[in-house]
Amino acid sequence: MDKQRFGRHRKIMPFEPGSVEALREASREKAAALNQHVLGYGAIAEAEWAAAGIAAPDLPAMRKYRLDRIRAELKRRGYAGALLYDPVNIRYATDSTNMQLWVAHNPTRHCFVATEGPVVLFDYFSCEHLSDHSGVVDEVRPAVSWMYLYSGELTEQKVRRWAAGIADLIAEHGGGNRRIAIDHINPEGVEELARRGISVGNGEAVMENVRLIKSPDEILAMRRSIVACEAAMSEMEAALKPGISENELWAELHRGNIARGGEWIETRLLSSGPRTNPWFQECSSRLIENGDLVAFDTDLVGPYGFCADLSRTWLCGDKQPSNEQRDLFRIAADQIAHNTALMRPGISFRDLVERSAVPPGDCYPARYGVLYHGVGLADEYPTLPHAGDWATDTPDGVLEPGMVLCVESYVGRLGGREGVKIEEQILITETGNEKLSTYPLDERLL
Repeated sequence: MDKQRFGRHRKIMPFEPGSVEALREASREKAAALNQHVLGYGAIAEAEWAAAGIAAPDLPAMRKYRLDRIRAELKRRGYAGALLYDPVNIRYATDSTNMQLWVAHNPTRHCFVATEGPVVLFDYFSCEHLSDHSGVVDEVRPAVSWMYLYSGELTEQKVRRWAAGIADLIAEHGGGNRRIAIDHINPEGVEELARRGISVGNGEAVMENVRLIKSPDEILAMRRSIVACEAAMSEMEAALKPGISENELWAELHRGNIARGGEWIETRLLSSGPRTNPWFQECSSRLIENGDLVAFDTDLVGPYGFCADLSRTWLCGDKQPSNEQRDLFRIAADQIAHNTALMRPGISFRDLVERSAVPPGDCYPARYGVLYHGVGLADEYPTLPHAGDWATDTPDGVLEPGMVLCVESYVGRLGGREGVKIEEQILITETGNEKLSTYPLDERLL
């Protein structure tokens, strides 16, 4: 098959009017012009962003920044290129999407970024038009997928065909370097590449370090994603009435996210009343009662593919909160405020953790798993545990300007009825930090 006709820099062929190739080219051009990323996010989201005073990010500049960071990190680590399967990493490298959740567990789409050479996207069948908008994909080829769904007991044959294409790229663009980084791959692929003299390193380490520092345009895109998330949260809060089920309430967040061009929500973390303690109950058919606490974690991938990872706890209905509910809420809110104030450039991960507030003794056993974690296109490196959970294999580092982290708190007494979850999204600046999340806490619980 002629690879050139899939590429952004494909040959211009003298097609006969009405020929299959002419129709294929016209179909691709039509599809590319109607791509979701070309059409934008719509009037609802644009009006909210304008009201919030958030300018549009310069997407070509953002895409160039990302590729420059990938290539600089590959060069620093001595790799000829990176082969990416994680759809979040492919989004980072190409700013293109295709069935993101499906390809996360069905490896039918991958991308090769040469350290000194092109970006080649291996896409699903007949999907070459999905990256035409990006301006950074130099060529699109049909992916060779060797997952069992497609290859059955002939996996070895498919792997050999897949590896031959990767080896050709490395031979052409590696400059004699036979080392590449791969983020996710089954052992058959590593073995076949090794048989061809290609060694494989940790692509996840490459991409997590690359994604760590956000550009100004990425921060604009993240701000917009948070505004969209918080607008959907407002719609969800308006729907919170006694008698609504947890699932029905959670659906409001999904609806609001999708209506604003968001992409998906990674978890189902919403619970009410006695299901809020311990944490991590997934939302259910339980009917929310008057006076219940309702706690949730958005874990939302919104516009531009950016994660808005916020948590709130609300009081349902018109009952006055109990003293216990207020006490739990105050502990969580105070912990978030104290720990946010510590976040500044130059502080080490270990020092930050050692100085952080933690829940009191009767709440500590039910504590949240981390105090802080990075966030960008998804939850990202680093993850900082409580000081009591720090181990010899916990990586240390330093907060830097351009990093974005979420600060977490869950407070519920061991064996207690209810618990409170709060989480904020924080940008590390040159002089301190800025809270990107703005959704107010429930004043009735303060």
